[in-house]
Amino acid sequence: MSLPRLHLEGDRFVDEAGRHVILRGVNLGGDCKVPFPDGGTHIPTDFADHREVSFVGRPFPLSEAEEHLGRLRHWGFNCLRLLTTWEACEHEGPGKYDEAYLDYFAEICRLAGEYGLYVFIDFHQDVWSRMSGGDGAPGWTFEKAGLDFTTFHEAGAAKVMQHCYDYARGGGRQEDTYPTMTWAHNYRRPGNAIMWTLFFAGEDFAPGHEIDGLNAQAYLQQHYMGAMQEVARRVKDMPHVLGFDTLNEPGSGWIGQEMSHQHTEKTEAHPERVMPGPAWSPLDGLLVARGIPRTIPVMRFNPAEMKMTVKGEERANENRVSIWRDGVACPFEQAGAYRLNANGEAEDVNETFFTRKDGREVSLEADYMMPFFSRVADAIREVNPDWMVFAELDPQRESTEEGFPEGGPDNTVNASHWYDVVTLVTKTFLYPTSVNPFTGRTIEGPQAIEDHYTKQLGRTKDAAETLNGGKGAPTLIGEFGIPYDLDNAAAYKAWASGDRSEKPWEKHVIALDLMYNALDRLLLSSTHWNYTVSNSNDQMIGDAWNQEDLSIFSRDQQDNPHSKDSGGRALKGFCRPYIRRAQGEIVSQKFDLAHRKFVAEISVDKQSGPTEIYVPRLHYGSGCDISLTSGRAEFGGDGQVVMIKDVESNRLDIVIQLSAGA
Repeated sequence: MSLPRLHLEGDRFVDEAGRHVILRGVNLGGDCKVPFPDGGTHIPTDFADHREVSFVGRPFPLSEAEEHLGRLRHWGFNCLRLLTTWEACEHEGPGKYDEAYLDYFAEICRLAGEYGLYVFIDFHQDVWSRMSGGDGAPGWTFEKAGLDFTTFHEAGAAKVMQHCYDYARGGGRQEDTYPTMTWAHNYRRPGNAIMWTLFFAGEDFAPGHEIDGLNAQAYLQQHYMGAMQEVARRVKDMPHVLGFDTLNEPGSGWIGQEMSHQHTEKTEAHPERVMPGPAWSPLDGLLVARGIPRTIPVMRFNPAEMKMTVKGEERANENRVSIWRDGVACPFEQAGAYRLNANGEAEDVNETFFTRKDGREVSLEADYMMPFFSRVADAIREVNPDWMVFAELDPQRESTEEGFPEGGPDNTVNASHWYDVVTLVTKTFLYPTSVNPFTGRTIEGPQAIEDHYTKQLGRTKDAAETLNGGKGAPTLIGEFGIPYDLDNAAAYKAWASGDRSEKPWEKHVIALDLMYNALDRLLLSSTHWNYTVSNSNDQMIGDAWNQEDLSIFSRDQQDNPHSKDSGGRALKGFCRPYIRRAQGEIVSQKFDLAHRKFVAEISVDKQSGPTEIYVPRLHYGSGCDISLTSGRAEFGGDGQVVMIKDVESNRLDIVIQLSAGA
């Protein structure tokens, strides 16, 4: 299938026929973070084989492409945020690319186009690498930077599921050994913070730290861009490939942080939101990395006070293990961040070391992220000058709500992420009353929750106004979604007991419906997190990565392999009508799930192509009535796409509802 090329006009995607395009897609897929076939975090490893692994088979073997891509097309998706990792491309060593994987990945990209799916490629990472509790960078990056990742667990420099989880206990969640969302806390631990600081700002904060004759920042970024270019060369002639994500949810290391500050409360001087988990200061991390024990306060939401409070403390690195490789000195001490005296105590601590440079206050976004976006743009556009850049800032900061800084490359899309943090972290959907643990605000009723989602997403959308030289940019929410193991996996237990009704998925459907309603109100494009082929109902496994379980598909729900819908979770929450392409500009669209009624308005450009609307059989299988103020409607494709042609008016109102008596 040949897809028309897309370009940007202000805050819209527009195709060659002049139509406003909504991209509604999915992340493919969650287990692309780990090697194939046995690299999931539910399988113990010491990562000794990190140079020999293979990612061929992620997101699925080529023999399964027809099944999975056909299902995604059937569910109405027209876009993929297709995951790869730096490790997948360059795991063997610097400059040693996995040619078999690169060829395989290119074939997945090509096949996606055959199924009518646009693609933008996401070089994914979470907390830097599998060896530091996440995914992304190859293991050799630690070695080159001077760190020994085999010491991270003993030193408390990273919490890694494979080192914390007690596999002998036989599966399921283990809140006592590896609590929910533990992986995210690694951003603040030294195994991560050192790497992110070097990656984005090594030239400023560790100027003497060189790797093979280059500053660590230049070395690491050059190899990251090099892996990206290897992928780019293989997909450069595929018109449905829109471009590349800059880097999934990048960390910020210690950039902009005061040396001794442990962020345990919001103040005028430190207005950032307080996050759950250990509140490390840069000095804590630097000293723990040297093998010096530190006491770290641990934060938790206190429902009595309706705010984040100190729940206790953890003692890090009692074993006094250095994570620096033999013979490697701390580059930050050498640069003047602090001095370690003969008694192993920090002296001459420079509190502004990471906050100021050359007499001025640094900005993570303006000084480091925007130049990085430009480097990514230069790297990919050396291969294909027309590609878009899908830009992301650190989601743990509130900077995206303040807008992207000025500057950066043209042809950029705001690809920020958004989640209902309460639902994501607690694995509960507090319906019909929701409480925000960061603000203590209570939200009651479905409309209030939807309004709250719309307000949050609206701020994310507004952040794009500064992009592309102030001309603005489309916003494509690169990730959003819900955990499917809500309420301690209640839906899975109902399934195991034989319940095949929609009742176990009611909360999931409601939550997703409210999220998609908010996206529709703002006319946002999006890619749902996620579709994982290897997903399992076992709470130890989930999406095969750190007990996350957000996949809209699972073979554990697949009881009819002949049905494309079989295996889908809470289908009615995300499989819903929307305008794919509008003859002109979409003014509004809205879907009422309870009454299966879709209403939209288009400001018509008579010179552009016909309107296309996805109308799923899931909702209208028994027939639908289509009312138009002008033009005629006809079904095309597999019977789930409505084409509206011969429109004579300047405004087109559309109503699609279940046929009378159906």
